[in-house]
Amino acid sequence: MLLGVDTGGTFTDFVWFDGERLKIHKVLSTPGAPEQAILQGIRELGLDGRNYHLVHGSTVATNAVLEGKGVRTLYITNYGLADVLTIGRQARRELYKLQPRAVPPPVPPDLCLETGGRLGADGSVVEPLGEQELDALAARVQALAPQAVAINLLFSYLDERFERQIEARLPDTLFISRSSDILPEQGEYERGIATWLNAWVGPRVEGYVRRLQQAVQPAPVHVMQSSARTIAAQQAARRAVNLLLSGPAGGLMGALHIGATLGRRQLLTFDMGGTSTDVALLDGAVSLTSEGRIGRYPVAVPMVDMHTIGAGGGSIARVDEGGMLAVGPESAGADPGPACYGQGGRLATVTDANLVLGRLRPSAFLGGKLQLDTRAAEQALERLAERMGLPRQQAAGGVIDLANEHMAQALRVISVQRGVDPSGYTLTAFGGAGGLHVCALAEALDMRHALVPVHAGVLSALGMLAAPRGRQLSHTLNGLLDAQRDDRLRARFRKLEEQGQAELRAEGVARADIRAEFSLDLRYRGQSFTLNVPFRDVARAGQDFHAAHQRRFGHRLDAAVELVNLRVGLSASGSELSLVDEGGTPSGRPFEQALLAGIEAPVPVWRRHDLDYDRPYRGPLLVIDDVASTWIAPGWGVRRHASGCLLLERE
Repeated sequence: MLLGVDTGGTFTDFVWFDGERLKIHKVLSTPGAPEQAILQGIRELGLDGRNYHLVHGSTVATNAVLEGKGVRTLYITNYGLADVLTIGRQARRELYKLQPRAVPPPVPPDLCLETGGRLGADGSVVEPLGEQELDALAARVQALAPQAVAINLLFSYLDERFERQIEARLPDTLFISRSSDILPEQGEYERGIATWLNAWVGPRVEGYVRRLQQAVQPAPVHVMQSSARTIAAQQAARRAVNLLLSGPAGGLMGALHIGATLGRRQLLTFDMGGTSTDVALLDGAVSLTSEGRIGRYPVAVPMVDMHTIGAGGGSIARVDEGGMLAVGPESAGADPGPACYGQGGRLATVTDANLVLGRLRPSAFLGGKLQLDTRAAEQALERLAERMGLPRQQAAGGVIDLANEHMAQALRVISVQRGVDPSGYTLTAFGGAGGLHVCALAEALDMRHALVPVHAGVLSALGMLAAPRGRQLSHTLNGLLDAQRDDRLRARFRKLEEQGQAELRAEGVARADIRAEFSLDLRYRGQSFTLNVPFRDVARAGQDFHAAHQRRFGHRLDAAVELVNLRVGLSASGSELSLVDEGGTPSGRPFEQALLAGIEAPVPVWRRHDLDYDRPYRGPLLVIDDVASTWIAPGWGVRRHASGCLLLERE
């Protein structure tokens, strides 16, 4: 029996699978102590004391980074390199601003320590690390009294002995991260940032995971990683940097699972929650990138390739200093939440605008578990409308239009700007608010087909149950591709594979259930960026790289190809979840008619389980269920698939 839990900025979502059927649930999040909402949901589902397996998507690491709430962390590096994290890549955020605002360095100078143990680019020892120096370093660490230590020595991916010597000399009470363990790849800055981030937020994650494990005993706990693979909670606590896209990764696995059920491989997804919207492009698999970012920091560990913006149901609408309407990125969150939640919120949000326009039904929100305060939403929009000099409903429409434009631009970034025509894809909307905006976004991108999955409002939690356990391992190996030998590369791949298999077997996964995929990061000589291609042999890898470069950039070069990194992806089989629509016998009739802004005639409001299977319905109409609402705009049609998913088509 499995329980998937996704902690979001506004709601915490639950999907319970007893081996045959799914049960879904939502509670308001408790940002100050996320485990409280989880325990509340477990109680309300009646799972206290039951034997189950919990798979969790956590925002603890992400929030700690974005809010700057890491612990006191020392950064240890070689002599002369203490400023590497501060200098970074010298990229200016505001190119033409002559007096940019100073940004505090990741690590204050007094917390940066330098030592010996320096290697050359060939792995030779340039500067040794003696016992006296180790003793002096340990004394300085003790005097500074940190909670965590990040160790990042030059070329440590070639030889990790000096980093290990430093770690062995430090107290066991410290949270210690080594770059040779966290990211054994070239790129001193990126490797250093990943190692420091892991140490900086690691104790926060470790404490949270420990409290959660104790609270749900004896249930074993696994955590979703940014790579869309799960990891045992005990190991996740030491790999905080691998959890920064934990929740969104679950949504992509859920979308992939549903797409496979419906026979649709090419999906353009957008996950619209209460605080943010995540968009991604899927073509039969979840794409990973090592060029992700969280806030202002690059995160070079493997993570799902997605684009995130601050636009969600809780995004606050305001009039800026220039008199222009702005929506987000600030969010009302879970406390106080949108004005219509009745918890004291006074600022207008996207959710309030949808309610004022009639697209949310106040008595049917979350299956009637949360009664929306229409009057509070109208008052919030009225205050905004006065500043805009417009009627209330027109102001609400403006809020929706602007939020849609933000999301459409994000969808273009992940598709059009990468040379992909989205018109042949299926726009897949999920998250609590996604279905209300799916038609407008599809029209903005000239797409004809859209999909709102069953259980769309909790799809990230559902995806965590479908996600396999796994690892993503990498190691730098520089050299010309043509100079590599197949047998030597396979031997190096097997070494990484054995490391990952050992970790998975420690979680109880049988060796026979573990699948491995080998790939190479390649580039033309002289380039600074890489493309990842599968490895079967050296010759085909070169051919695949030229073809990938042609697809991505529209050309290929007559130049030598360089090998940069080896990558091994390991995964075990995920849970077999059958999507059986349990809505009962359709009634074939709407449960009410509603007046919606901009629509002359009353609009039918359907409960999803009352729609007849495979019967086409023409918009405008509303479809609601216990976790989400879907707006079928004029010019669109919808039919209910046997799985319960809503298939939309533009007329």
